[in-house]
Amino acid sequence: MANKLIHSTSPYLLQHAHNPVHWNEWGMEALDKAKKEDKPILVSIGYSSCHWCHVMERESFENNDIGAIMNEHFICIKVDREERPDIDQVYMEAVQVMGMNGGWPLNVFLTPEQKPFYGGTYFPPQNWAKMLTQIHNTFKQRRDEINSSANELTQHLGTSDLKRFSQALTETDFKLSDLDKMFATLESKFDYKWGGMDKAPKFVMPSIWMFLLRYHSITKNQKALDMVNLTLSKMAMAGLYDQVGGGFARYSVDGEWFAPHFEKMLYDNAQLLSLYSEAFALTKNKFYKDIVYETVEWLNREMTHEEGGFYSAQDADSEGVEGKFYTWTFEENEKALGDKAKSASDFYQLTSIGNWEHGRNILMRTDETEPDGFAAIKQKMLSVRNQRIHPGLDDKILSGWNAMNIIGLIEAYKAFGEKNFLDLAEKGIQFIEKNLISEGVLYRSFKNKHSTTEGFLEDHAYLINAYISLYQATFKENHITKAQQWTNFTLENFFDREENYFHFSGKTSERLIASKKEIFDNVIPSSNSIMARNLFYLGTILDRENWKTLATKMVSKISNLIVSEPAYMSNWGIVMAEMTKGMAEVVVMGKEAERLRSEFHQSYQPFALTMGSEAGSQLPLLKDRTPKENETLIYVCYNKTCKLPVKTVAETLTQL
Repeated sequence: MANKLIHSTSPYLLQHAHNPVHWNEWGMEALDKAKKEDKPILVSIGYSSCHWCHVMERESFENNDIGAIMNEHFICIKVDREERPDIDQVYMEAVQVMGMNGGWPLNVFLTPEQKPFYGGTYFPPQNWAKMLTQIHNTFKQRRDEINSSANELTQHLGTSDLKRFSQALTETDFKLSDLDKMFATLESKFDYKWGGMDKAPKFVMPSIWMFLLRYHSITKNQKALDMVNLTLSKMAMAGLYDQVGGGFARYSVDGEWFAPHFEKMLYDNAQLLSLYSEAFALTKNKFYKDIVYETVEWLNREMTHEEGGFYSAQDADSEGVEGKFYTWTFEENEKALGDKAKSASDFYQLTSIGNWEHGRNILMRTDETEPDGFAAIKQKMLSVRNQRIHPGLDDKILSGWNAMNIIGLIEAYKAFGEKNFLDLAEKGIQFIEKNLISEGVLYRSFKNKHSTTEGFLEDHAYLINAYISLYQATFKENHITKAQQWTNFTLENFFDREENYFHFSGKTSERLIASKKEIFDNVIPSSNSIMARNLFYLGTILDRENWKTLATKMVSKISNLIVSEPAYMSNWGIVMAEMTKGMAEVVVMGKEAERLRSEFHQSYQPFALTMGSEAGSQLPLLKDRTPKENETLIYVCYNKTCKLPVKTVAETLTQL
């Protein structure tokens, strides 16, 4: 028998649609039922490519006896954290405040008024069954105590992070010494053997390395660039990277990037396209180029909807075994490659007993350069692997993650001039406009139809950022018009004029027990830091001083936190670096505008916004610069003041 999840648009919820648990989707029907029956609510939060979510489902949620306890004593609600990050944020913080480690699956017990009183992550089946009974008894016998602690916790959740961490508005001229302090803190926590931060498990955190690239660009500090290069090289040579098929896993369980949790997330790979493309533009390291091309190939082959949207994730498991699809036994390699097997096993470090568990090998390499003729071996391994049972695909399409991937593709297009990358980005934005925007509203997700959940700040912020990126790479002004329209919409619907930051949920969104403002950068940068950057860029391009001023205030009020905690504020650090250095406006006018733009973008210029037109334009900085018929000129401008125009990119770089 199917439960109520059978009508969901979420692949994760659909995975649970035939559990014996009477799961509900989050909504008024289930929440009202809890009040009516006076039962505690169990909210179980996960996502489709989460390994331990699958384990807990298999052990507990598919168990008839455990299902019966859950059905009798609780109103059970399943939430896909990727569709409803607002719910996940609130209850993840609740569990952390209780002193538990956060993670997924996240299982939280609420009063009928949605107030949390207990929670945790994965529980083995015998512990889970026992705990369900204990919580039921406690809820019946000590209700006043539960209500009291739930009220106290809810009050804490309602306190804005900004009240805890922001300072009075200080000066808004940021100093290079602030960036130096951030670098010193990151350097003190760096792993000089394997790259990344010196801890395990090891997450990618692309915005840290993008900050260090900018810091190196300003200061010419070689150590900062060495830290980036070591990290990018080690990540891409280890098991974290899919050596045969392209694309990165979410994190490694060890400190050497060796053994990943094998799920691949769109948001990681989108940001890594940006990171490796930027690093190539600076270093011209061919290995970085290979990684970008292979990752785009994987996205195109396995993660792209026929109309151009990008899917959310691939699972870690296939045939119920983590990593089975990606790993090789010595015998599988020999059977696949015959007389070429030794070349592959030498290059990828395969052993007869296996370098991982159960006699299997994780592919890894010790050299950035492949031997001559190795491409054919790799292709053969990919075609053999493709005959295996594939990991599950989370084929919902999230507007924010798609916009992030469009940005990554644009960065790759700028670095390599590869038209296919631009085509994929433009198809991606067309997909969002056709399927995720309806009657002026941006929706969070799509699977055969858009969800009823409206987009969060993350979705709007990344969409605006994608339009700004598309404009700079194409000079099509409709992209800037749309960026401006969505910024106005976001200011109208998400902005808190009292604190000068943006709520995660909009005015018309469902009211939860707490309204959060996302400040800290995590594996995905915080939506407020993306909005600060959008306002700074658009304020410059559109000559909107009020937007630039707001962006500066947002950075200034938490500047102490940015400087003291750069690992968790690294995208804010990028914005601070841009404000410290100042953004040049590089304007290209004339019929050769596209060629010169393309040439300019192949150098690493993180502190330049590009604008231009082959004819005329109404953008503030462009409108009085209509070129002569056979002349193309480049203007380098700072704060609305332009240097004398030049005709070559080489002269432009000198002026910068």
